[in-house]
Amino acid sequence: MAQLLEFTNKGIYCEIGDFYIDPLKPVDKALITHAHADHSRWGNKQYVAHRLSIPVIKHRLGYNNNFISVEYNEKLIINGVQVSFHPAGHIPGSSQIRLEYKGEVWVASGDYKIEEDSISTPFEPIKCNTFITESTFGLPVFKWENQTKVFEGINNWWKKNLSEGKNSIILAYSLGKAQRLLKHLNAELGNIWLHGAVYNINDVLVEAGIEGINFPKLPTEASKNKVKEAMIIAPPSVMGSPWIRKLAPYSVAMASGWMAMRGTKNRRGVDMGFVLSDHADWDGLNWAIKETEAENIIVTHGYTQQFATWLCEKGLNAKAVENMYNDENE
Repeated sequence: MAQLLEFTNKGIYCEIGDFYIDPLKPVDKALITHAHADHSRWGNKQYVAHRLSIPVIKHRLGYNNNFISVEYNEKLIINGVQVSFHPAGHIPGSSQIRLEYKGEVWVASGDYKIEEDSISTPFEPIKCNTFITESTFGLPVFKWENQTKVFEGINNWWKKNLSEGKNSIILAYSLGKAQRLLKHLNAELGNIWLHGAVYNINDVLVEAGIEGINFPKLPTEASKNKVKEAMIIAPPSVMGSPWIRKLAPYSVAMASGWMAMRGTKNRRGVDMGFVLSDHADWDGLNWAIKETEAENIIVTHGYTQQFATWLCEKGLNAKAVENMYNDENE
């Protein structure tokens, strides 16, 4: 029997089912793990995704195409291959995609994290024969602190800025990270405003049923009297732009797993760095793989060769493939 999934120049392909998972180029049928731009691209004839991902994909791509909405654990049969979507815990709607054919089970994880974030459906380990795992943070140096402590640090930073009469600007991806921040910020400290890119994604997610993230958009012509000593959530792309300079005086921070790497804060030009990632850390990756009980591990996206070598040293049948995806794009 042919492999259930293979890696091609168009992406991860199921020849038996004749569909792709997170294709890199336009295809006829695309199964999408989540709505970040590096996994959900323009031009496919048909998109199959979790119901929370579809409105975001439509918003980002700017058109209504042929979309099929699925729920978690719902079973589809595509040319004899049984397909189901399962929680990945990465962002709202993020999914692992399970394939079964003649007793053989493969799982493509997309991006995932283990820690519950109050905004995404928590990660669910799926037993399988072959597991395709990301390895964005697949080095032992990446071990996340409990998010309660991270958010305590963020709120304390906001308090400090309030005492100094400054706005607090925190840079975060507009899909996933921004909503996670909003769930854990102490809104009693003051006003919370959103950059337009974050507000637009929030609007889509609120319409889809996500609660607790409904905050106002920063006015286009924000006056210093109206926007003062506030918390402002914005995408990383605003750094150094005229938009951010209008908000002075301010202190700017970034929330990212990459803040765990020495010197990243200085390279990004921010005042503070908070280590907060929507990907699994080293321990999370190893735990997830163990829970799948998979005989075969395919490592993609990140520190692929290093992580695959580690898994082989532990006695697993692991191999790395070329890095197919980038970090989330704004």
